[in-house]
Amino acid sequence: MLLITCPWCGPRNETEYHYGGQAHVPHPESPADLTDEQWAEYVFYRDNPKGPFAERWMHSIGCRRWFNVLRDTATHEVLTSYRPDEPRPGGNR
Repeated sequence: MLLITCPWCGPRNETEYHYGGQAHVPHPESPADLTDEQWAEYVFYRDNPKGPFAERWMHSIGCRRWFNVLRDTATHEVLTSYRPDEPRPGGNR
């Protein structure tokens, strides 16, 4: 079980949340101009590192807000959580 801290509601059990994938994936500026291959890359291809990884989560049982979590994918340890308008702590990815 993970204990995830919602930036607005505080620490809660992982069962209150919904996973939303990799954080900080920019939306294409002109989606209509993308080839099928470029669109598929945007939709389906994500990083899969071993170690700290920024993810999106939504507090579905609480405030229903999206936020980011920095989690170690090797140990599942939640390193920190932060609002979407805040920069990723410790650099990019």
